[in-house]
Amino acid sequence: MSRAFDPKPDNPAVPQLVHLHARLTAELAANLEASNRIAANIGHVEAVIRLFDPAYDVRRIPGRRRNVGNPWFKRGTMFRAALDVLRKANEPLTTMDITRRIIAAKGGREPTREQLRKVDAGLRSCLSNHEGGAVKRVGTGTPARWALKDSAGQEDS
Repeated sequence: MSRAFDPKPDNPAVPQLVHLHARLTAELAANLEASNRIAANIGHVEAVIRLFDPAYDVRRIPGRRRNVGNPWFKRGTMFRAALDVLRKANEPLTTMDITRRIIAAKGGREPTREQLRKVDAGLRSCLSNHEGGAVKRVGTGTPARWALKDSAGQEDS
């Protein structure tokens, strides 16, 4: 038995939805104005490029990606947090183990799977960049295990 939708014009949600619609319409109009202004500026830059080199193909210029920051770590703090975790660890850890411990130490809300993946990828890159300095890769195989380079009692497996 299917239920037919029973519209109720006196529902208290209707005025709120009307308000939301009006706000979103205004936001769309503002963004369209900004979009048109940016498109005009791009056209001006392309015209100046053609003044210098008429044969230049401006369609081959790629758009730049914005670097989105990490919500848990300011620039340069992830490696220090990883070092703190590795100092407290009794054995070499994988990047995901380090990631979970860092986020647990920071407290706050439980991260999503996507956020964990991004922090793990950043940490993996960070540890690889510092390999041979303060940290070392222990053993071979996947996933990589990391330890402090000068820590006593750590053996390569």
